[in-house]
Parts: sequence; structure tokens; C-alpha cells
Amino acid sequence: MKNTILLLFTFSICSVTWSQGNKKSEIDAKVSELLSKMTLEEKVGQMTQITVTIFEDPKKPGYFDPAKLKQGIQDYHIGSILNVPNPGAPTIQRWQETLTAIINEANKTRLKIPVLYGIDAIHGASYTAGATLFPQQIGLAATFNTDLVKRGAEISAYETRASSIPWVFSPDLDFPRNPAWSRMWESFGEDAYLSSKMAVALVDGFEGKNVGSKYSVASCMKHYIGYGSTYTGKDRTPSIIPERLLRQYDLTIYEAAIKAGAKSVMVSSGEINGTPVHASKHLITDILKNELGFTGVVVTDWKDIIYLHTRHKVAETKRDAVRIAIMAGIDMSMVPEEFSFYTDLVDLVQKGEVPMSRIDDAVARILRMKFELDLFQNTVANLKDYPKFGSAEHIQEAYKTAAESITLLKNNNAVLPLNKNEKILVTGATANSMKYLNGGWSYTWQGDKSDTYAADKFTILEAFQNKIGKENILYTPGADLEIENEAEIQKAVDLAKNASKIVLCLGEKNYTETPGDISNLFMSSSQIKLALALSKLNKPIILVLNEGRPRLISDFEDKMNAVIQCYLPGNEGARALVDIIYGDVNPSGRLPYNYPRYPNSLEKYNRKYTESISEGEQNDDAKYEKSYLPQYEFGTGLSYTTFTYSNLKIDKSEINSNDEINVSVEVTNSGKKAGKESILLYLSDNFASITPEFKTLKRFEKISLEPNETKTVKFTLNQKDLQFVNEDLKWISEKGTFTLQISNLKKDFVLK
Repeated sequence: MKNTILLLFTFSICSVTWSQGNKKSEIDAKVSELLSKMTLEEKVGQMTQITVTIFEDPKKPGYFDPAKLKQGIQDYHIGSILNVPNPGAPTIQRWQETLTAIINEANKTRLKIPVLYGIDAIHGASYTAGATLFPQQIGLAATFNTDLVKRGAEISAYETRASSIPWVFSPDLDFPRNPAWSRMWESFGEDAYLSSKMAVALVDGFEGKNVGSKYSVASCMKHYIGYGSTYTGKDRTPSIIPERLLRQYDLTIYEAAIKAGAKSVMVSSGEINGTPVHASKHLITDILKNELGFTGVVVTDWKDIIYLHTRHKVAETKRDAVRIAIMAGIDMSMVPEEFSFYTDLVDLVQKGEVPMSRIDDAVARILRMKFELDLFQNTVANLKDYPKFGSAEHIQEAYKTAAESITLLKNNNAVLPLNKNEKILVTGATANSMKYLNGGWSYTWQGDKSDTYAADKFTILEAFQNKIGKENILYTPGADLEIENEAEIQKAVDLAKNASKIVLCLGEKNYTETPGDISNLFMSSSQIKLALALSKLNKPIILVLNEGRPRLISDFEDKMNAVIQCYLPGNEGARALVDIIYGDVNPSGRLPYNYPRYPNSLEKYNRKYTESISEGEQNDDAKYEKSYLPQYEFGTGLSYTTFTYSNLKIDKSEINSNDEINVSVEVTNSGKKAGKESILLYLSDNFASITPEFKTLKRFEKISLEPNETKTVKFTLNQKDLQFVNEDLKWISEKGTFTLQISNLKKDFVLK
């Protein structure tokens, strides 16, 4: 019987593999046939992506001017449209009407090639009214729960397809090195391994087993590569990154997503070592396409070919910029507001400056994705197929994700959870707006209309009122995010005298991209003054942070009794937060980055040994400010119960270059409340020819434990986990001692 089951299983695997291979061959044949029928103009049109608002009737925002749409699709043969009609966030019915108009126009063309529509659905179908909005990516990372993240992506795909849109510009695989960067919250934080696992979860969730399904979407990795590494901390400013580091960290995240099947990639708007990424044949063609074997579509970011001329100044004309980018390996240009790319590229090919082989490669990639998405057959959503759009089931998943992301960083004297019978003051600039829960890319680009579109959702204040009654909640804003108001601070102080505890909600405005640039990483002075004024009352203060990046709180953190990091938890975030504050949910989030204490001390958790003074190095005569001292370290996250680690075991104390090493550890809930715990396994290479990191995350797993319950958690490390990139840009491992660490337990093993 056992052999029969094995035979059936083997046959099933072979059948799936044969079916996938057969489908790929069929699609390749269709691509070749269609490509052979296309004119140069039709091919270049496929490489052209235009924003939807260009085709709108100025007298009727959100609706097409038929002549403009006809010009774009029939005269310029455009292959892709992106973005959101005015004034933002249409209903699924309006999306259906919009996509129907586009498809009807495409069906009037000679070859009837469907237009590929793309959208920035980065934490749910965030440009559709009534959609389920999840935590932003930095919050997803904080869950350390890839199953939860994958399920969220499946729901996002479902609701995006319900909007008749088959392509999402997600996941964001940027690897931020400066916490001031305005897009940090769109990333998975500062660890490459965590980012890789989360990337795979999102790609798997978006694309499913069949990306052409009416419930799946094509993903788009972004922003390849090095975008999050600006040394100024400002958006779209230069980076200096040795290729060794790009390969050690950034590239591993993209490689994981490519292996998971990501269909497209968006190129970074930045420059690395003086070369704009959009102009780098080495990065796009040599590494991404040839070395990593990426066969999907490479699309630009907004206007970035034009910016090679106007911003980066590496092209003397817009036409020259087109030539540079296409020869670097770009397949589709997000032009996106005019047709100069089309006319310039047609001219470049006709004059022999860009070979037809480069055009055919790009167009074949675009057509392949359209066939894989089944756009030639399955285009506009039948809304009857999406009964769960914005449903209670989907909302519950968003709530669960928010609840597992929210991170308890401090809880002195067990001030939390609160008692539901006591009167509290809720105050702070972020306490009563959905904008600060959702952040950017929510209904609109900057997320400034969340209070309108999510009016039926709870702000933090409303969630408190709903939980324990308005009569038990005192409220005043206390402070504006930027404007200092002494009278409002005094009002908060006076109200606080009538409360037993204070919930202080601080953070930053809604933003993304360049509008989020800052010159000061500290929390705004208006909010610091409020915190300090309230602290003089000697009443317990629970600090709630709503922020996309770690704004420094060291001026007043020591005066806070509890600190909770919410990140940008989405529409269900306030409910989850309040349930945590009152103990109905046990917090389980962990920081996916180091929370810095000072603006000039921004070390990562996997720092080098020289970034902190070791014990015994500092003598009594010298007082150095070199010690590693973040406000909170990567992986910090408290619970209302306690977890005890014991019996860390490894199956080998010595290994050779072919061995794996099996690790096990016992984790016990030694407290009185059920809880979830993320088990983090770190590895240290004690000595290496390239200076080793202090420790590096290699594995993690999240488990649930009842009081007094013990579980054994097992991990397997392989040779790649012991390797680093050397000066010859090769992954190598070197003999010597490695230290494995889980919680406060350590084991050494030797690579012979």
C-alpha cells in the first residue's frame, strides 16, 4: 500500500510538472506566432505604459474621452495602462466600467492584443473603495508569520481581480539602510533573510498556483535594486554600494522572489555608484536577466527614462535616454504622461540604433505575461464571482494580521493590560484619524483621504470608545503633528488629572516617496513637548506609535511606562490595538529593524564587531560614545506571558562542506496566558576573511502555546547559511567555529 501511495504521489508530481511545461510551450508558441504578425509600431506600443488620467474627459473626471482613448490604443498601440482615475478609489462597479471601455477599444485594433492594467495595490486593493486594507509591509514583517502574510496576499489578489485589475506593483523588496528614508514602511525592514521569506509569501499569495486564475494577480518586485540605500536618507538620491554588499544582501531578496515565480520587476529610480539603475546593463541584463535567469517583464518606475535626461543628466536628450534604457534591458516604459517614448523608440529602431532583437525580446516578455494572465480570454471581472469582496471573513484576516504585527516594546511594572473599569485620557496627534493608521498608497497616492473612504472604520479614539464606552474616555488632540500649541497641551494636562492612565498617540503624517522626506529623525517638537508635559503628572503613560519609520523618542522614552509600536496597521489596526491594550489579545509582534536612540547612531542589529566597544576594551580614562545602544533592538517584542527556552541541541558539533546541521529547542509558555512566540535563530561566523557580522538571522518560526505547554521547534541549516560573498564576488564558506543562538541559549559547531 505504501508503495502504491508513493507511486501515485510521484505520478501526480510528474503530471503537474508535465502540465506546467506543456502550458509554457503552448504560451511560447502563441507568443512567437503573435510576434511574427506585429509591425514595429505595434511592438513598440506594447512597450509603452501610460497613466489612465491622460485619457480622461476634463469635463467629466474619472471618465474617458473616447477620442483620447482611441488615440492611445489604436494610434500608439499602447500595451499597458496604470494608476487610478480621478478623484481616486473607484468602486468595483466603476473599475468594471473603466476596464470594459479599455478592452472594447483594444478589441477594435488589428491584432486585438489586450491592454495590461497595473495598480499600486500594496496593502490590499488599496485603490478600490470598500476593499480590505491590511497593515503596510513593515507591519507584515513584524508578524514573523509567513502563513498569515500569504493569506493576506491571496485576499488582496482576490479583491484586486474583483476590481478587474490583473497586475499589482508589489512586493516592495527594497533593503533600507537609513531609517530616515521615506519608503522604509513599504519594505520588510533591515534583515535580508526576513525580507526574502516575506517576499516569497507575498508572491505565492498573489500569483497562486495559476496566475491566470480569476482570483490571482501578477506580482511586480520593486525597486530593483539598491533603492533603499541612499546615504542622504532622502528619496531618489544617490547610493554608494559595493557590488559585494549588493550580492550579500539586496540581491538575495530578489533571487528568492524570482524563484517563487514573480512575473515582473520595477527598476529603482535611484543611482548606484554614479550609474542610474535604469541605465545599467550590468545590473538589468547581465545580473537580473542572464545570471538570475529572470524571464519576466522589466518595467520602469514613473517617468524614469525621461529622468535619465532631466534629473540624472546621463543622456543629452530624451531620445538618447530611451536608447540607453532599452539597451540596458528595460522592457516597458512607465512613460507615463505622453508618447515621446513611442516615437523616439520607433525612430531609434528604424535608424539602427536599437536592434530589433532587443525589441522582440522585450515584447515577447510582455506578451508572455499577458498570456499567462489569460488576458486574451479572461478580462473584466464578473462581480458575481467575488461575493467575499470586503467581507467579514476578509476583514477578520486583516484584523488578525494587524494584531500579530503590533509590537509591545516596553511594559514597566506590567502597566498593561489596562483595566476596563478605569477612566483614561486618550490624546496625541494620531489618535483620531484613519490617515495615520493607513499611511500612503491608501485610496490616494499620499493617503490623505482615508478618513473619507474609511469613515466606517475605527480610529484609535473610536476603538477605545467602542470598547469601554464614551463616558470612560477623555479626549483632546493635545498636539498637532507640527504646529506647537501651548493651550492645547495645557488642555491635555488638565484633562489628564481626571484620568487614572494616559494613552499618548504619537507618530507622523501620512506620506510616501519624496513628500515624506525629513531632515530631522526625532519626533516633532510639538509632540515631544506634549509627552514631557504629561510626564510631569506622574501618571502611567502608554505611548502608542503610529509611524512608518522609527522617529526618535529618546528625549522622553524613559518617562513612558509602556511603549507600543503600531507601524501602519491598516483599517483594522485600531481595533487590534485596543484589544491588545486591554488584554483581549496577547501581543506577539517583533521589531523588523533596530529602533535607534540617537540620530548619529544608526547601527543595524547584524553590525560588525567594530561598531561597538567590547567589554574590557574601554579603559577608565577614556569615555567613548561608541557602544552599541539602540532604543530597541531588532527582534524586540514583549508578551503578557513568559516563554522559557531550554534544551538547545545540534546533531553535529563538527561538519564538512556538504553537511546540513539539525537544530532543536524546547519552548515553554511559563506564564498564565496563552500566547504566540517567534523563535529566532541567529548565526555568528566567529572569524572570517571578510569581517564577520555580530550575528545574522538565519531561521524563524512562530508558534502558539497555552500556559504550561511546551513545544519542540526544529530547524535545518545548510551550507548557504554559512557563506558570505568574498572580494571576488563569490559565495564561500571558510573553516572555523560558528555560534548558533536562540534566545539566550548558544551552541558552537566547527566547519572542518
